[in-house]
Amino acid sequence: MRIVLVHPNYHSGGAEIAGNWPPAWVAYLAGSLKAHGYDDVHFLDAMTNHLSDDDLRARLTELQPDIVGTTAITPSIYTAERVLEIARDAAPDALRIIGGVHATFMYKQVLSESDAVDVVVRGEGEEIIVDLVRAVSEGRWPADRHAIKGIAFREGEKILATPAAPTVKNFDDVVPDWSLLEWEKYIYVPLGVRVAIPNMARGCPFTCSFCSQWKFWRDYRVRDPIKVVDEIETLVNEHDVGFFILADEEPTIHRKKFIQFCEELIRRDLPDRVKWGINTRVTDILRDEKLLPLYRKAGLVHVSLGTEAATQLKLDQFNKETRVDDNRRAIKLLRDADIFVEAQFIVGLDNETPETLEETYRMAWDWQPDLANWAMYTPWPFTPLFQELGDKVEVFDFSKYNFVTPIMKPEAMERGELLDGVMKNYRRFYMQKALFHYPWRGSGFRRRYLLGCLKAFLKAGFQRTFYDLGKVGYWGPQTKDKVDFHFDKSKRIAKAQLDDWESAADRAARLRAQKAAEADGYRIPVEAVKACGGGDQQLEDADSREAVH
Repeated sequence: MRIVLVHPNYHSGGAEIAGNWPPAWVAYLAGSLKAHGYDDVHFLDAMTNHLSDDDLRARLTELQPDIVGTTAITPSIYTAERVLEIARDAAPDALRIIGGVHATFMYKQVLSESDAVDVVVRGEGEEIIVDLVRAVSEGRWPADRHAIKGIAFREGEKILATPAAPTVKNFDDVVPDWSLLEWEKYIYVPLGVRVAIPNMARGCPFTCSFCSQWKFWRDYRVRDPIKVVDEIETLVNEHDVGFFILADEEPTIHRKKFIQFCEELIRRDLPDRVKWGINTRVTDILRDEKLLPLYRKAGLVHVSLGTEAATQLKLDQFNKETRVDDNRRAIKLLRDADIFVEAQFIVGLDNETPETLEETYRMAWDWQPDLANWAMYTPWPFTPLFQELGDKVEVFDFSKYNFVTPIMKPEAMERGELLDGVMKNYRRFYMQKALFHYPWRGSGFRRRYLLGCLKAFLKAGFQRTFYDLGKVGYWGPQTKDKVDFHFDKSKRIAKAQLDDWESAADRAARLRAQKAAEADGYRIPVEAVKACGGGDQQLEDADSREAVH
């Protein structure tokens, strides 16, 4: 049973300017497969290796797999579907599988728009993929496909989904196989060392309206910190990793285990050999003020903070549960602890203006984070925010949902004007940092790290890959009226997906009515919620979650 996993060749000019990132999903799925006796697993990283369609076709023809699997976040969905189209030509007898967050929630869209997709894995894949491969290897596919939880497929003219599979309850039992990756190619540019993205926890207890983490993973689970450090030590010893970023949305949520994790890193003297970074919330930094020196001693050097917006109005719209003044203080605390801090701003809401863009710049400069990033407001199509926006969403070309392309058009600005305003903020912030801060502030590691970050920005700028500037034709303020984002206007939401959203909204309305009636001492019988097209244990949509909690 030969299995080939393919990471699609998608590039956006966003986070990748800091380096080539190792696809962790491959390691976790391969580890699970090999633990169950499926050892003939191959990996093709089409993104890192920039594999053309012809290159990929040649590799798949050579390997002749029984199963081809790929994954997709929203902007890479068309590239992932193209992977399976190529697989259909190169290995026509292979079962073609797609997973990932976009396919999980938009499986009706995916199965409607691509006949190359045989089956969608919905949700956490380590256990589902084993059930799926076992059915194929034992000759029970497709006869037994209705019995496999957590998948979706076409049956004649219908798109069907089985009940959701349980989440992986014992996350510690999942041992990733990192040996499949070509480690010499995964370099973190600011430090010039190999980079990894291990998992400490999955899920998130918060429900930010623009995010999908809490919907995709469902349960919030934290691994044994000792086993996480075991994995990191293996990455350092066997693969020469010098920097890692915890993949968790917010690894500091479980403070006790995060402290244990830091203490174990220190106990093994790993901070001398590997540095690391995290994403987290402002509230956690304020909570852990006295612990920040411990975190820095453990090797934590980079924290990306979801400050999100300069105006409290935007923070409230995002359900961020933080105040503007909290952002300022959290940044200062991190800098005082000698931890590099990156402030993340979301721009391009419908009320964005040149004046509010200027305000985010002034706040970024006033707060003095080491790094600042302005991300374009991008409502994921499977979040409540997307459906609430309704007709305000004009672009359905998901390849552009990459945080660097202005999907939403502010009422008072054109998209080219918005891009120009964001580039103006970047130019001013990093020019001043380059001239007056990075070369002169601190010494040793701090200076080397900041200059490395500047190098990454400059490299992407010279190559015109930053924010896809070369592709859209932006060369400065004089070109803001001529920018072409190349939206594919033929892309639309599939009827099956629209019908699913409508039925989900109806179910949520009935649940809200039931809740209101029960509060008055009555009970209205309603059918069980089957939120993602399957059984009673399906992934909850946001409205259902709001109704039952």
